Formats: sequence, structure tokens, C-alpha cells
Amino acid sequence: MDLNITGPQFVLGTMDFGTRVGPDDAFAILDSFVAGGGVWLDTANCYSFWADPSGVGGASERVIGAWLRARPGARDAVRIATKVRQNPLVPHSWPQSAEGLSARAVQTGVEESLGRLGVDHVDLLWAHAEDRTVPLEETVGAFGALVAKGAARRVGAANHAAWRVERARSLAREQGVEPWSALQLRHSLVQPRPLTLLAEAGHRLLADEDLDFARSERLSVWSYTSLMWGSYVRADKPLPQTYDHPGTARVLSVLEDMAGELSATKNQVVLAWLIRQGIDPIVGASRVEQIEEALAARRVQLDDEHLARFAEAR
Repeated sequence: MDLNITGPQFVLGTMDFGTRVGPDDAFAILDSFVAGGGVWLDTANCYSFWADPSGVGGASERVIGAWLRARPGARDAVRIATKVRQNPLVPHSWPQSAEGLSARAVQTGVEESLGRLGVDHVDLLWAHAEDRTVPLEETVGAFGALVAKGAARRVGAANHAAWRVERARSLAREQGVEPWSALQLRHSLVQPRPLTLLAEAGHRLLADEDLDFARSERLSVWSYTSLMWGSYVRADKPLPQTYDHPGTARVLSVLEDMAGELSATKNQVVLAWLIRQGIDPIVGASRVEQIEEALAARRVQLDDEHLARFAEAR
């Protein structure tokens, strides 16, 4: 079914489904998301091995699969994105046993994901992280083969350096296969101190170079950790130490003022800021009210003056 999606969209992040968010709550969130006009679901085959007693991923995909079975016609109402790379092959052994991006690993990972989801294809397949132990040519060929056989409609790269994505796209052209056409990176309104390491293993920040590259090549850009785990609105969720610098204080002050001026929540202004730049923000939710708040951010319109105020504060 052609959903005729144009422009940036809110993406429902389902990382905690089946672990921190039980099936009943997950079903309610999914129902609310679709009822509110949401389309894209983002998951991964490794979600969430660190929170699952089994020590491996798959819980999120299984919950989505159960929801699809319980909602006839739901598959036509949503588009599903999942990822391969990172799922532990040995329970409770990560990163030592994390699956890679060899042709065999990619093929096996996708087959297992499709089984858990109960679908014959995903609409977007991500390489979750780089795997420099495998020739890029092999990975590109494996992703291209999945598109050719109909198991994936599109392919993209999460947490990859821009030069690696461009190299992969060149190799895809040489091989005559579908190239990566989407980027997924961590991005939000506040930024950490320059040259500091993130505490979260595997996270890669969106850089100006990535956005410039994506705009030049007409690639989709998805952002994760878009709302910083609730830190914009919850006093019990302080920003990580690496965000403690004068620029953060200035940006948060502007955010507070702007939310009041626009009669919006701070989360909604952050999401509107991302959308205004052509970025698709992934929004995780553990309650229906959270996804309703996110979808309502579509009504928040930021102009060039709003963007300039944030840019000056940073």
C-alpha cells in the first residue's frame, strides 16, 4: 500500500517494548500512534538484550508482530524499520558475541526478524553500526540482495561515518544494487561539550557534515535520543555530565521562553526544531500520553527567527 508519505515524519521508537514496556501498554501506544496519523515504527533485532532476562534481543519485534496479528489491516497502516548488527549471539555476551555485517549474518538476522515480526518484508533495513572486520563490498552486496528479493524495500546506515556511507553507495552503484539511502544518528537540541566521549557505547552524534552530505545526496535522516530520555521536562532525569556547559544553559533558557510563546511543551518545540531541519525524530514512549504529546508537535510551527535564536544560544 502506498501511504504517500512526504516530508519528515515522527517515528515511534519501540526499543523498550517487551522489556520495560509490557505488551498491553505497547499495544495501546501503537494504537494511539496509528490513530493519530503516525506511520513509521523503528525497532531492531537486538532490542533490548540488556534489559531482557534472556540476554538476547527480539522482544520488541515479537511485540510488534503480536500487535500486527491482533490488528487485521494494521500492516497496511504502518511502515516498519528494523536493524541488524549488535544482537548477541551468545546470551549476556556483548559486545564479544555481537553479530556482524557479513553476508551470512545479515541474511540470518533479517530472516529471524521477519519471523518475529510475522511479515514478508520490512520497509527499511538499517545496518545498526559499522563492522570493519567485514569488507564493505560484502555488506553492501548483502543488503542489496535483500532488496532484490523483496525482503526489504529500502536500506540505510545507522551510526556510520559519512565517508563510509558514501563509499558504500559508490560500491552499490558498481554492483548494481540498492544503495543505502537513509542515515540514523543521535541528535537533539542540546549538544555535548566538543571532543568529549558519550557514555553510551555505540552512539554516534549527527555532525554538520552528515546533514550536509544527506541534503546533497537527498538521503533521509532519522535522529534518535531526540528528547534526551525526558531530560527537557523531568527534573529527575538530568542531562549527562558531558552536556554541562554554558551553551546548554543558554539553549534551555531559549527553549523555556519559546515554549511559552508558542503555547507548546518543551518536548514539542524540540521535535518541531528537528522537523524544521528535515529530520525524522524517533520518539520512544512508555505511556499513551507521551506519544499523543509528540504527535501534537506537528502543530508547532518554527520560523527562521526561531531557528536563529537557538543557533545563537548554542
